[in-house]
Amino acid sequence: MALGGCGNLPSAPSSASTAPPRLSVEEANDVTLYAISLVGTPYRYGGNTPESGFDCSGLIGHVYRSRAHIASPRTVAALVNWGQPVPADSARTGDLVVFVQAGVASHAGIYVGENRFVHAPSTGGVVRLDSLRSAYWARQSFSFRRP
Repeated sequence: MALGGCGNLPSAPSSASTAPPRLSVEEANDVTLYAISLVGTPYRYGGNTPESGFDCSGLIGHVYRSRAHIASPRTVAALVNWGQPVPADSARTGDLVVFVQAGVASHAGIYVGENRFVHAPSTGGVVRLDSLRSAYWARQSFSFRRP
């Protein structure tokens, strides 16, 4: 399963700060429900709207901007340091899940609870809901971040 670059496009400087405001519980729930509603949207490298499709960071940016009015970084490399780190046992809906391979952020999604996350996985795929405990994802190194 290839992740297809996952939004590591060169981009203009982001308007997102390195320490965005904390996401309220209500905003986190709204982010989660909206992310789930986008399951089935086509993957598109560099995509950041439901009409054009999404890559992983485009999905995250669209969801947080639309539902919590927070601008997120546009690349996975920047998402790895966005917000605050969260211990796995404290992760809640609306947190980010950031995957790292060989010390480099490679993919990200939105945690929706019960060890599941919504993400835009790869070229030819669609936004989907996966389990962190599945055979593939359980082998990956990841951390949680809270905007």
